[in-house]
Amino acid sequence: MELRQLRYFVAVAHELHFGRAAGRLHISGPALSQQILALERDLDAQLFIRDRRGVELTEAGRSLLTDARQILALADDAAQRARATATETSPLRLGYVSWLPDNVQALVAPAAAVRVDDWILPSHAQADRVAEGSLDLALAWIGARDAADRGLVAHLVRAEPLPAVLPAMTSTDPVAARELTVLVDADESAWSSWNRFAIEFAEDAGARIAKIQDGGVTGEAFFAHVRRINAPVLASPKRHTAVTPPGLGHRPVGDPVPLWTWSLLHRTGDDRANVRHVADALVAYARGRRWTSAPATRWWLPAGDPHRGALD
Repeated sequence: MELRQLRYFVAVAHELHFGRAAGRLHISGPALSQQILALERDLDAQLFIRDRRGVELTEAGRSLLTDARQILALADDAAQRARATATETSPLRLGYVSWLPDNVQALVAPAAAVRVDDWILPSHAQADRVAEGSLDLALAWIGARDAADRGLVAHLVRAEPLPAVLPAMTSTDPVAARELTVLVDADESAWSSWNRFAIEFAEDAGARIAKIQDGGVTGEAFFAHVRRINAPVLASPKRHTAVTPPGLGHRPVGDPVPLWTWSLLHRTGDDRANVRHVADALVAYARGRRWTSAPATRWWLPAGDPHRGALD
C-alpha cells in the first residue's frame, strides 16, 4: 500500500466518480482505475461498488477512508516539518550593493550560515529580490515607504558619513554642505536610489546639482567630473577600485554631515530562527563598532529614511 494509492483512493471517495477524480489528480481514468484495483488487491478487500448508477464506498472502503485521511495528514505534516528543517539549516542567500562587513559568515556562525550572492545590483533591485524571495536578506539603502510597500523589515547596520572629493586640497577641515556639487545620473535603472538621496540632500543643504549621463557617480569617470567641475563633489557610497588620482583628495562634509544608511532587509513575517539570528548578530556587531552612532555635529538623513529615530 503506497501513499500515492491512498491519495487516489481519497480522491475517488470524495468525488464518487472516477472521471472527476482522475481530472482532479491530473491522471488518466484507466491509470486511476488500475491503481485502485492494485490497492484492493493489496488489501484483499473491495473498496468501491461500481455499477451503472455510479460509485459507492463499501463498508471496507468507509473504514479505510478514515484511516487514509489520518495517514495522509500525518505524511503531509512530516513532509512540511522536513522542508522547514531543511530551510532552517540551508545557507541564507545574502545580497549586497557595494558594502558588506568583513567575514560576515563568521559573524553569524555557528547558529546560521549565509551565502553571499554573486549578483551585485543596485539597492532597489536587491530590495525587489528579497521581496520576491530570490534572496533571503540584503544589505541595501531603502526608504521607509519603499520597505513597507515591498513588505520588508529594515534593520540599521551602518550610518555612513559621505565625504567630498575635491582638487587642490590644502586643508583637512570639513567642507560645508552648501559648497558641494552632487552628481545625478540619467540612468535611473542603476542610480535611482542615489539620485533620490542626492537631489533631496542638495535641496535641503543648498548644494548644486550636476546632471550626468555616463555613470560617473563612481569610478574613473567620477574623478573626471571632479576635475571638470573644479569644486568639492559629494562622493557616493558605491565602492570602486579606481585609485584617487594625484591632485585630488577626500575631506569630510559638515553642516550637515550627509549619512547614507545601510539596512539589512528581510521579508516581514519571515520568522525563521536563522533569519532572526543573522539580523540580531549583525545589528549587535554594528552597534559594537559604533556604525549606528550619530556624528557629534549636525547630520542629515532623507525625510523618508526608516532610521531617522534609530541612530545611537
